[in-house]
Amino acid sequence: MPASDLPPAPGAGSTVDPSEPPPSSGPPPEEAPGLREQVGATRDSAKRFVDAHVELAKSEFADIADAAKRAAALIGIAIGAAIVAALVVTVGLPLFLGEALFGSIGWGILLGVLLLAALTLAAVVAALQPGVQASIGRAFLVGLVVGIVVGVFLGLDLTNRGWSALADGIVPAMDPAYRPLVVAVIVLAIVGAVLGAIVGAMTGGGGAAVGGLLGGAVAGILLAFLTAFAPGRRVGAAIGVSAGLIAWIAAMGLGVARGGFDTDALKDRFWPARTIEATKETIEWARERMPLSRKS
Repeated sequence: MPASDLPPAPGAGSTVDPSEPPPSSGPPPEEAPGLREQVGATRDSAKRFVDAHVELAKSEFADIADAAKRAAALIGIAIGAAIVAALVVTVGLPLFLGEALFGSIGWGILLGVLLLAALTLAAVVAALQPGVQASIGRAFLVGLVVGIVVGVFLGLDLTNRGWSALADGIVPAMDPAYRPLVVAVIVLAIVGAVLGAIVGAMTGGGGAAVGGLLGGAVAGILLAFLTAFAPGRRVGAAIGVSAGLIAWIAAMGLGVARGGFDTDALKDRFWPARTIEATKETIEWARERMPLSRKS
């Protein structure tokens, strides 16, 4: 091997400074971040942390809202179903009882309307005129007695039997199919006209007497049609209940018409009179001790 190809001997013709450190093979180390950079990084981390919790809360509240909407919808369906069921019972029960007890749905409708009307009037009277529960109870007893009497007489065909016996003695030659009705119409029309004329003359003079005569005659004819026939037990009982409810309503209305409404008592219930008087007294007391203007 030629001498020119041999590596130089250490220290011979070398330009490397032995005091210099050997060259490093890796990248230079990074500088440590400053205080501002550390604060900014901490702030960014905290912001990301808060944002993550906010997003989690939003997601959870959205799920809760969806669950609440579903629950509200189901509760609304349940309430609607309960209202419909109550309406079905309220409407269907009178119809069922009318058919089952009295043989016709029409009786259920009529009796249901009369019962609701009586309860409505009783509630209004009790609300606007306190302390009249006793009068409402007395009116109910009147209706109960009237209903029992009418139901028994018509249910047992007592009125038909009475008119038939009277017609047999007065007009025995007439057809027995309509003989009780004719006698009942004639007798009750006359009696009703006389009573109506007397009541009209006592309350309003001649004109009222004529009106009372006509009204009494019409009422007598209607009563004759009601009492001359033999309705049977079921229809007679239904008529008795109807008459009792009508008598209850009429008795309450008559009591209200006689006594009227005590407007002063009604005003005392819904007007804060004591508070107003106490406020006035306080204002006067304050004016006496702290006059708004001094006299010159």
